[in-house]
Amino acid sequence: MQQLQQPAFTASPLTGRKRLGPAPPIDLFKKTNSIGSLIDVSLQTPEVPRRINVDSISKDSKIKFCAEDLVTDIVLGSGSGGVVSKVKHIPTGMLMARKVIKMSVFEQCGQDKLEKQILRELRILRLCRSPRVVTFYGAFLDQGDINIMMEYMDMGTLERVYRKTGVLSEPIIAQVTLRILEGLIYLYENHKIVHRDIKPSNILVNSNGDIKIADFGVSKELSNGTQAATFTGTQGYLAPERVREGTSCTPSSDVWSLGLTVMELALGRFPIPAEALPSIFDLLQYIEQEPSPTLPVGGFSPELCEFTSLCLIKDPRQRPHPKQLLETAFLKQAAMADPNTLSCWTQSLADLLKQ
Repeated sequence: MQQLQQPAFTASPLTGRKRLGPAPPIDLFKKTNSIGSLIDVSLQTPEVPRRINVDSISKDSKIKFCAEDLVTDIVLGSGSGGVVSKVKHIPTGMLMARKVIKMSVFEQCGQDKLEKQILRELRILRLCRSPRVVTFYGAFLDQGDINIMMEYMDMGTLERVYRKTGVLSEPIIAQVTLRILEGLIYLYENHKIVHRDIKPSNILVNSNGDIKIADFGVSKELSNGTQAATFTGTQGYLAPERVREGTSCTPSSDVWSLGLTVMELALGRFPIPAEALPSIFDLLQYIEQEPSPTLPVGGFSPELCEFTSLCLIKDPRQRPHPKQLLETAFLKQAAMADPNTLSCWTQSLADLLKQ
């Protein structure tokens, strides 16, 4: 594992513990796009680009794509790696999300590493056939740019939803959580995949009430054991064992991230107090050393508090596996609820949220 350079230690005004510092400030709530995070190339090494082969990934696609058949409606989001747009596919009349990874990215980053990351995401998307995972339609090259065609989710991300509507009610949170968990169970049991980047901006919503997992840019298939390697993902949602070891990632690591996501939907903000996070080093040390965040006493049901507490057990050996969480009172109630709960909710928000 690559070792980070050790900065100077200073006393934390919050906890009295020694903390790492100084370091650049971070913004946990920076704008994200409506189909998930784009590839961060800011710290990678320049290398001469070459043509990436996406043909094998799209060979089973029922639709053959080319740029001339696509009409762009609106840009949903952009980042250092490219842009995501809502487009119409003229031959079929379908609305889709088009994620373009620009050729210029290959001029800024390590070719082999980026190609492996892209092909991994495409392979995972192609393999997944689940109502809890965003649908992949195909991929093609256009003037060297990689175009990934995916299902368009017209209400965007969970982050966008709660920022526009405020905190979600517990019955809605329970229904959303159940569907995310079903997606995680599907990924692991059917494909031995841990997502590694579960957060509100990587969960998509549509007006039919569907909740789907997206953005597999940092997902990793598990093989020859139970741990997936490399230190990636959004730092604020990392499980303590990933901060401490930098390499270990199992399904229970996704459970921690799910717990923070559920708390964020309930609170309307990221659960770790912003004043504790002047730098990325402080954030990581806080995650590793401080007690897990908890919901305010008396403000939420015992069932929700129990669920988040289980997700946020610091010892991964004691933290439940995704499937075990289905037995919690919080999700048993959700499983018995009216199946139209989410569709009624999203339809009531259509005027506010459709994009």
